[in-house]
Amino acid sequence: MKKYPIYSVQNFSCNDIHRDFYVNTFKEHLKSHSFVEEPHRHDSYLMVFFTKGSGLHEVDFDQFEIKRGSLFVLQPGQMHHWSLSEDIEGFVIIFSQELYNLYFGQKNINDYNFYHSIHNRPEMVFEEKEIAKIQPYFDLLIQENNENNKYQLDKMLNLLDSIHIEIARKYNETYSHQTHSYNIKINKFESLLEEYFRKEKLPSFYAEKLNITLKHLNRICNEILQKTATEVITDRVILEIKRMLIDKQLAVNEVAFKVGYEDYSYFSRFFKKQTGMSPTEFRNIK
Repeated sequence: MKKYPIYSVQNFSCNDIHRDFYVNTFKEHLKSHSFVEEPHRHDSYLMVFFTKGSGLHEVDFDQFEIKRGSLFVLQPGQMHHWSLSEDIEGFVIIFSQELYNLYFGQKNINDYNFYHSIHNRPEMVFEEKEIAKIQPYFDLLIQENNENNKYQLDKMLNLLDSIHIEIARKYNETYSHQTHSYNIKINKFESLLEEYFRKEKLPSFYAEKLNITLKHLNRICNEILQKTATEVITDRVILEIKRMLIDKQLAVNEVAFKVGYEDYSYFSRFFKKQTGMSPTEFRNIK
């Protein structure tokens, strides 16, 4: 049995008609799904918007303070859990990539840059005037979900996309590099990294795949992410190692092999250099 489970939309939605789309107020969500307060992952996209209360939200080993206006967007595979105050209120939306992409056709969920894994910051905080603009969409989603009208799913998906548009506008204002001309290359780098990082650790491999020089790849990474290409690759590898270590389904040497290290001693030194502790020490404190 996995220590940290992976939940599908169906774990939350009891509505067979909308099996790939779940929406609820956060208070009601916790009543029937209290297990989400323990560390877990989703195989779908998750959005949480807090309108009252406080707490801490840990996403892939980074901690964020929860307050009114906090909005989190998580993509499939991200590990998270939270510690919440008793007066917490807000909204939660869970949906599959397949449902979204099939409905919108030419538009793809990955067109929204706040879902990208390399330069994704899962948290944004909306100010009062911004809350007034975005919260009505959540209210309408709840209202539509509680009724049984014709074109219900169509309206809910369009409300979801209206929320995405509001988030994208704020995200682009907050993180101005997102409109940079290097975006196409960094997004392609991200896709390649997800595909190859277990086997390919050298930045020259990715530069060649992108048909650019290694110097140019480093320039792009430094401009947008303030990291070298090597650091970007290393961060992705370390994140995957951490995820597997705390899952405790594999022996540490098996984790090493899964991420492409046949020499366990080298793997252990590499991990300790990046984190300050050995893989076993990291596993034992989690």
